Amino acid sequence: MAAETARGLGVDATSVHEIGRRGYGDREQLELAASDGRIFVTRNRNDFIVLTIEAFQTGAAHAGVLIVPRSLPNHHPERLAHALRRWQEGHPDPGSHFLDFLKA
Repeated sequence: MAAETARGLGVDATSVHEIGRRGYGDREQLELAASDGRIFVTRNRNDFIVLTIEAFQTGAAHAGVLIVPRSLPNHHPERLAHALRRWQEGHPDPGSHFLDFLKA
């Protein structure tokens, strides 16, 4: 639902639920996002920090990771969508292998 709301705000977003990738492992999710040229947005901070470091060290494809803080709860998808739009406006070309944190 946040992806749909974000699209309404002009953010090119999709969700793993919409594209049938729910249940895939973290590494596979990140690899698939990179192959699609998409930044991966997640609440899973610890695992994706490690995966980002590994991708950088090995030179693996990586389009970036945005960590969603607990202050942006799941039951308020519009808040997450607006945070994504603000982040996008402030980072027009983030490059690869980046890791950043959304602000509420």
